[in-house]
Amino acid sequence: MNTLSPFHLAIPVDNLKLARDFYSTVLELKEGRSSDHWVDFNFFGHQLVIHYKSVSQSTVPHHNAVDGKEVPVPHFGIILDWDIWHQFAAMLSKKNIQFVIEPYIRFKGEIGEQATMFFYDPSGNALEFKSFRDMSQIFEK
Repeated sequence: MNTLSPFHLAIPVDNLKLARDFYSTVLELKEGRSSDHWVDFNFFGHQLVIHYKSVSQSTVPHHNAVDGKEVPVPHFGIILDWDIWHQFAAMLSKKNIQFVIEPYIRFKGEIGEQATMFFYDPSGNALEFKSFRDMSQIFEK
């Protein structure tokens, strides 16, 4: 499979207004359709939908150790072009995003060299934005 199809991902948010502002203003995503309980966003060509869900007391954050860092699980994100990732990271830094994992380069000079960063949206959904120096190596070992 060589061509990518846009994915659809629906995530829960406990404050629709705050989440809507985060995705449209902070991440600068274009808003699509919406209702009183959900909002569509163009997530780099994919359909991301935030759905209102009341706060659950049973949700306990989980992390896995990767490169000596605590990676939040679950998480989602997008793989951007190398230059766009760096521009996006700089924009987020200027907006004082509180990173869970600061932007950094993994596997520098090796197969699969990649840039990555993690942060949470206002409802606690973990996001990862990454890039590969060579996009043909996304699945290489």
